[in-house]
Amino acid sequence: MSQASNVSPGADDSTKVWPIRFLLFIAGLGGLLYGIDVGIIGGALPYLEATTNLNANQLSVIVAAVLLGSVISTLFAGMLADLFGRKKIMTLSGLLFLVSVPTIATAHGYEQIVIGRLLQGISAGLVGVAVPLYLAECLSASTRGKGTGLFQWLLTLGIVAAALIAICFSTWVDGVKKTATAEELLHAQNIAWRGIFWVALPPGILFVLGSFLVAESPRWLFRRNRKDAARAALLRTRTPEQAELELREMEEAAAAEKLQSASGGAVKESLLHRKYVIPFLLSCIILACTQATGVNSMIQFNASVLLQAGLSDVQAHWGYVMLTTVNICITMVGVLLVDRKGRKFLLSLGSAGIIVSLLCTAAIFHRTEKQRVDCADAVQAMVAEGGQQLEIDFTQELSDKLLASRGEAGKSLVGKPTSLIVVFSYGDLRAASKVARSDDESAKLLKISRESVPASKLEAMLSNPFANVAAARTAPLKIENALITPIPSRANGWITAFFTFCFMAFFAVGPGVCVWLALSELMPTRIRSVGMSIALLINQSVSTTIAAIFLPTVGKYGYATMFFAFACFTVVYFVTATFFLPETKGKTLEEIESHFSGRK
Repeated sequence: MSQASNVSPGADDSTKVWPIRFLLFIAGLGGLLYGIDVGIIGGALPYLEATTNLNANQLSVIVAAVLLGSVISTLFAGMLADLFGRKKIMTLSGLLFLVSVPTIATAHGYEQIVIGRLLQGISAGLVGVAVPLYLAECLSASTRGKGTGLFQWLLTLGIVAAALIAICFSTWVDGVKKTATAEELLHAQNIAWRGIFWVALPPGILFVLGSFLVAESPRWLFRRNRKDAARAALLRTRTPEQAELELREMEEAAAAEKLQSASGGAVKESLLHRKYVIPFLLSCIILACTQATGVNSMIQFNASVLLQAGLSDVQAHWGYVMLTTVNICITMVGVLLVDRKGRKFLLSLGSAGIIVSLLCTAAIFHRTEKQRVDCADAVQAMVAEGGQQLEIDFTQELSDKLLASRGEAGKSLVGKPTSLIVVFSYGDLRAASKVARSDDESAKLLKISRESVPASKLEAMLSNPFANVAAARTAPLKIENALITPIPSRANGWITAFFTFCFMAFFAVGPGVCVWLALSELMPTRIRSVGMSIALLINQSVSTTIAAIFLPTVGKYGYATMFFAFACFTVVYFVTATFFLPETKGKTLEEIESHFSGRK
């Protein structure tokens, strides 16, 4: 079918270099906004908590509102991109981000902050569909992998940028704390959380301005019967010869669809048609398994993981800094390799490396966690009668006392430094406490209270959609597990850290770079936007499910069980990438589509 492959990938006119770079810069800013949306709340949350009367449930909703907004917009992003064009949806996502920043930064109440966070989530959902879709349809086969990989790299940079912004304000607040009164410190903390959001505004402004200057997707224009506009859009980043060849491929693909339509009726329009089902299922499996590797949990709970592995609090946080550094550096390596080595190779390499890294991490944790002792009965006896809450100062003395209550089962750990994690419930609502260590003299009290019960149905939906909230508000506190585990050596902690770094490196070079490509390249043009929305929704659903079960599962069954489960899911990823995924390197979207339809 295609003649485009006869044109050398390096045949781009040098005059097209800057238009391509401008397109990549603007689309990359979309990835930066996505990363900021995800990461910015982490730095602002401590100051928000210190300067407002918001309870733990309200703060949890503020954190989760971005996810909820993203899920909502993902449902409609593909349809909107088909109706109004990829460019307009990019502009809309940027405008929503611009509106969200002052909405949050000027807020004086809980509802306004939640609305602002929902707007940020809606913006992120639109960006997650529209930008990879736009890049796939605008870039040539020789630059599509690098361009879409750059979106992922800037997404990781956005998360790092959010952390750096928070560090700057944290340093400033720490300086103020040395000489300020309590009232002045409170004022500084109030400025800090608002300032963290304000500083995120400039990238959004650049993204919106740039989205007005880039051309619309040539394939969207062609499907709207605007052939001349499609040609003009192609000529921005292609030589005339390349533009005409790609336009001819679009015409051939459209003619083939009309021929099928004449012989097969409306069947071809359905997602159940073979040419749509296979790429759609491949995309869904790859996106679901990307989250099922546990990457978000590995990032979000990395400090806790390393703390349990044997590192001190400071060392664990340095481990997290090193993990994010590995992520951003190796993502750039993946960006450079994706158009040279191909998507299939990188996904196979990355998923194989993830499996090995997860199995090694799980094995290390299993060695320690098999010595766990459950002291639930003794901790249940400590619950204040009638108060239905619990405060634990987990000292070495208390650890020994709890272990002694278990007789022979706890005898081997008496006198040794240990950690404690409590899994508790109020009715249907279950949660896990933070990890407390008996050798940490500076640790705060481990507090368990009814604040874990959502105050509204919306909050309940985000934590447990099937819970009976009314019953949970009056249900007694039940200690389901109080697991005491020996603290491993510092060497054990750094070995664990090494394997988490390996995990991050293999993820960054494979799934991290290629997942957006798989999402945008595999889908046929006719269903690309809607199919991407559905696949991304599945991705987010898996992510939400893992986030909801991670701490309770780890609390009850240990990190080893969780990491073994992640490794099993990644085996599915490896098999799919290695044996079922076609290589799309250097192929136009029409050539990829013809592979699944059987046309040559």
